[in-house]
Amino acid sequence: MISSLKRFPHFWCLGAQRRLYVWRSSVHYVSDDLLCNRFCTMTETININQQPKVTESPELPDWVKIVKEEEAAVKLEDDDFLLPSFSEWVKNEKLRAREIDVRSLASDLTENDVDKISKVLRFNFKSPDAVVDELNKSRFVVSECLVEQILKRFSFEWIPSYGFFKWAKVQKDVTLSSDLYNLMVDNLGKSKKFGLMMELLDEMSHLQGYVSLNTMSKIMRRYAKSGKCEDAIGAFERMEEFGLQKDTSAMNLLIDALVKGGSVEHAHKVYLDLKNHIAPSVQTYNILVHGWCRGARKIDKANETVKDMEEHGLSPDVVTYTCFIEAYCREKKFPNVDAIFKEMQMKGHSPSVVTYTITMKALGQAKELNKALDVYEKMKQNGCVPDNSFYSSLIHILGTSGRLKDCYDIFEDMPNRGVSPDTFTYNTMITIAAHNSKEEDALKFLQKMEESQCKPDICTYAPLFKMCCRMRRLKVLSFLLNHMFKNDVSMDLGTYALLVRGLCRNRNPERACAVFELAVLRGFLPTDTMYDNLVKELEKRGLKEEKKYVEELMSQAKQQASDISSEKPKDIKE
Repeated sequence: MISSLKRFPHFWCLGAQRRLYVWRSSVHYVSDDLLCNRFCTMTETININQQPKVTESPELPDWVKIVKEEEAAVKLEDDDFLLPSFSEWVKNEKLRAREIDVRSLASDLTENDVDKISKVLRFNFKSPDAVVDELNKSRFVVSECLVEQILKRFSFEWIPSYGFFKWAKVQKDVTLSSDLYNLMVDNLGKSKKFGLMMELLDEMSHLQGYVSLNTMSKIMRRYAKSGKCEDAIGAFERMEEFGLQKDTSAMNLLIDALVKGGSVEHAHKVYLDLKNHIAPSVQTYNILVHGWCRGARKIDKANETVKDMEEHGLSPDVVTYTCFIEAYCREKKFPNVDAIFKEMQMKGHSPSVVTYTITMKALGQAKELNKALDVYEKMKQNGCVPDNSFYSSLIHILGTSGRLKDCYDIFEDMPNRGVSPDTFTYNTMITIAAHNSKEEDALKFLQKMEESQCKPDICTYAPLFKMCCRMRRLKVLSFLLNHMFKNDVSMDLGTYALLVRGLCRNRNPERACAVFELAVLRGFLPTDTMYDNLVKELEKRGLKEEKKYVEELMSQAKQQASDISSEKPKDIKE
């Protein structure tokens, strides 16, 4: 087991051993609430009992939402530097220039039960039952809100989250809702613990009304995302066992899960098998068109789907046309985009704000800034009202063109236009500021985001982490890692990979090793790129002991992943 492996013996004889100890402690602490940060407000409870919804369109595609960031060459400065205004914001955190033992600091501060439980869950338990045994030694007041926060905080770590869930559901004075069961089902699916996921579904089937379309949607999506398309289809086939109808809505959820899981071919086969038993809707065809256009990039197949749609007495709508516009935008075939716009107008369909946003962003990425801004003017002339996504995309294309003042002006003017910045907008501003090494602005946007009670997500922190690694602001980085954790944003593999890459690039291989170690200890399988980058950096610096240990960790991680992949899903009990 990982816990039995020795910990980097060579680290402790390095000249910087105390710095590494503090860093390893703080990184581990960040993931498990050991860094103490009391300024964060609690996040709003999200209603997760909503029926699953399949967007009729592409919601804004990833290539529109995700802002790519090029690495900028910046002069490395003092690790202990802390911006004056940022220092004021976090003064209660006592981030000192000298080295501190964060573990001893933790014991001096008052903690709520969420933080106390998180501290327990930080240990590398071998099984969920070990978590239960440890929690039984303490007394905590359990509530639905507390359970939700813990499950979200450890959403990528199945052992602590499932162990806590098993413990919480037998506590007195609390009955876990179907919402929380659904959240746990999703957590197990994220970690590819499909056997346990199906066991939990079986348990839910004995609780009146707990298995819903939302539950089955989560299961189908997790299977499909892991490439287990047949298992996703099998889950759909079993729906009637739980008193759920295999109707158009359920079929659309399955098809959407398969499309988003990267297999429009499976989705199309499901459609062919079911269309004579379950009536397809416009939404069914739009999902398929979207899959052919975006995922498979087979416009001819998308056109065939439209013909099939019309043969069934249904007409393409604005969503259908937007799928084709997105496909041509990705290929930078703007004459084709113009032709689709004209066809839409001939058929009496007005482009939506999503249609305009996709087109404007694509033109901006193609360095056609003037044409992109013309889209904005055309949109206003046609009476289409911009929303958050449109403004965020407009800000992004201006930012990548170096027009930072215009970005700031639009951001400040948004409330005057009746549109309040959302998470996407703040993420865009943070990314632009961080990319341009305007660290004070980037941190101010994060502060303002919190003050406006706008919930950050993983995309909020990624550009900040890159900036901190690039500029060697390691104390700020520790603070931000904790800020993420306190806002119940779970560390995923992408975050660990980003930190390993950033620390390697900026001459901190020991810290990169500590992050790599923690990722493995938390049950992740590092990517080959993540591993190769770290090994090459260790070889370059002659750190043979560290390289050997990283190799051992990677071998163990692969074995763990092999054990999970070979695990057969447990059948649902009749």
